[in-house]
Amino acid sequence: MSAQTAVLQRPHPAEEKEHWHPVLYPAWDLASRVAVSALRARLHPERVVDTLGAQLRELAQARNPSVRLEGHCLAEAVDVCRNGTAPDAFGVWVHYPWSRRLVRVLPQTEFRELRLCRNRNKITAEEQAELLQLRLGIVGLSVGQASAITMAMEGIGGEFLLADFDTLSLSNMNRVRAGVHDIGVNKAVLTARALFEIDPFLLVSVYPGGIREDNIDRFLDGGRPLDILIEECDDLRLKLRLRERARALRIPVLMETSDRGMLDVERFDLEPDRPILHGRVEGVDVDGLQQLSREDRVSVAMRIVGAETLSPRAAASALEVGATLESWPQLASAIALGAALNTDTVRRIALGTFRSSGRYYVDLERLVADAGSAVAAREQKSETSVAPPRVVTGAVARIDQSVRDIVASAISAPSGGNAQPWRFTWNGRRLRVHLDPARSTSLLDHGRRASLLAIGAAAENALLTAGALGVSLEMDPFPERDDSLVVCDLHFSELRRARIVDPLHAFVSHRCTNRRLGSGDPLSRDAAAHLTAAAQASGATLRLIEDPAHRARLGEVLGKGDRWRFLCHPLHAEFVRELRWTVEEAERTGDGIDLRTLEMGPTEIAGLRLCSSWLAMETVAAVGGGRNLEKFAQRAAAGTSAFGVLSIGGTSERDYFQGGGALQRVWLTATQLGLGFQPMAALSYVAMKAGAGEGPWSGEQRRSLAEIEARYRELVPLPEGHGELLLFRLSKVDPPTVRALRRPVDAVLATD
Repeated sequence: MSAQTAVLQRPHPAEEKEHWHPVLYPAWDLASRVAVSALRARLHPERVVDTLGAQLRELAQARNPSVRLEGHCLAEAVDVCRNGTAPDAFGVWVHYPWSRRLVRVLPQTEFRELRLCRNRNKITAEEQAELLQLRLGIVGLSVGQASAITMAMEGIGGEFLLADFDTLSLSNMNRVRAGVHDIGVNKAVLTARALFEIDPFLLVSVYPGGIREDNIDRFLDGGRPLDILIEECDDLRLKLRLRERARALRIPVLMETSDRGMLDVERFDLEPDRPILHGRVEGVDVDGLQQLSREDRVSVAMRIVGAETLSPRAAASALEVGATLESWPQLASAIALGAALNTDTVRRIALGTFRSSGRYYVDLERLVADAGSAVAAREQKSETSVAPPRVVTGAVARIDQSVRDIVASAISAPSGGNAQPWRFTWNGRRLRVHLDPARSTSLLDHGRRASLLAIGAAAENALLTAGALGVSLEMDPFPERDDSLVVCDLHFSELRRARIVDPLHAFVSHRCTNRRLGSGDPLSRDAAAHLTAAAQASGATLRLIEDPAHRARLGEVLGKGDRWRFLCHPLHAEFVRELRWTVEEAERTGDGIDLRTLEMGPTEIAGLRLCSSWLAMETVAAVGGGRNLEKFAQRAAAGTSAFGVLSIGGTSERDYFQGGGALQRVWLTATQLGLGFQPMAALSYVAMKAGAGEGPWSGEQRRSLAEIEARYRELVPLPEGHGELLLFRLSKVDPPTVRALRRPVDAVLATD
């Protein structure tokens, strides 16, 4: 009789030691009844649970939903459910060795009929039967455990293969269904126990050593390929290897990441040539992943999950791993959502109602949000867009080529954030250099001193190029008392003169910011002398910080300044606006910081993308984190031959304009000497603004900045009355991979 059909399931001897598999004793089998009697004699009465009568009554009522069964009618319906079998010979006793419980349940067919009756008709009886035939593999048992339990509860899957080498720890219990008595138990074993406690008739196999090369094919195929693989492991190499083999076997793969409800579906059953992980790991050497550094593996992980699409708190947490967090955080609610997504998708794939591949989001924080203040609005507010390049029109075609060449040389000068805060007008005799207020709005540009420094450097380039062309130029700084935006006039003489070529002119086109990290080898005495002399010749003072210990302390302070800057919303927004994330964007605007010029590896770029979200940084600030943000300056200090501090004997606008010429000559000298040069001036310039009582800083931010600036000044004191023009680092490095672009001459030059 079907009601009495059940397979006696006994654990393999090697598996008995794991105590994860129940033993079934069918009540109609005499030997089983004897064994149950012996068990009951050994077990405490509270460990024996026999609710078969209640189960039968519930089954009878479920089969007769249109009437309320009571008394004699109920007893008759129960007899029908037993199909004439004597009460003592009906049902199945289940012994759970790990909990020392003996439980009596309905036979398999009736057990599943009753247990799953509340699924109808969201799942029809025919569909339920089909779903119970599924063979499901799950690797990684955090989201995976919740998924397995949810699928078992819903009657999806009759056979489960569970793999995880890890054991339960107390910190796992924020998301893994277990009790404190389970600490130290393998997660695959724990999951198997949970499944059997839901349905003792399931087929379950455990891989407590995880998936390896010697068992991956047995796990995925084993005589019959898995119907679906749910991959939730942390091992990057295993993620890719499982997909390679699943694709070959045409097994669909699901992965839920427990952040923003992100679900990946890869229908290798329908698309056997589909790129793994939607093509996000193209070019990654699977076999070489284990040899990568932790940082490089993080960069691959960020490629997989998409650093730019992480939730703000997940992004903030990723930045804190290794600093204030030991590992990637996961919440029970996110795990539960992931389990629901996996289960729902498995059901629809199995029933043929969902056939697509792709990446999907069920972002509860977006879907369930206060009206008018949704997270989407906050995220939109934090987005930054790049304005198109500002083009100044004019009859530039009538301008003499030598003037255009001089302007081209001038605009190759450096400027903070590559803002290029200048424009030029030509009246036939005079080239006037204006400060462009639209390009001098930086919070680091206190009193427009940073812009004047840049224009001073541009003027120095103009003079160098004019001499090389044989053009006579006279410079008149600040010629218009009533117009502070006119910075200088360059007067052209009609008389040509012999070419006077300054040796530094040859390096104007080669000068650039070089952010490569060097070995920290010291400068030669000749190099230090040449740099110092270049500053002195222009009326400035250069101090070189070469002592390794002094450099290291300065790197620590600069790192704290970087952290402060990233966690200050206005400065963070400004920094993000300066970045040009793509080649197309850099070429289109011709300004800003081309991502490629940062000389970052994939790991650092992934981190920068995380940092670009203010919502992530806001979270970091709220938890007092961000120590990892200090590390770049510390590494830069270690890879620096010397820090240079360039100052001038005054703090007026004229002083900073003059200082721009000195800066350019020092920078050109460093280029001539083959040294890499990188400005690191953010801390001193923002401190200028804060020190003047300006800037959108809170009281606490001002206090924090003042403390950092005081430590900076201890390490970098200035001569009395001097203004700091620039802090920079010098390194013995190869040329940069990419140089910053400039707007074209026609965009900045017009006729009066």
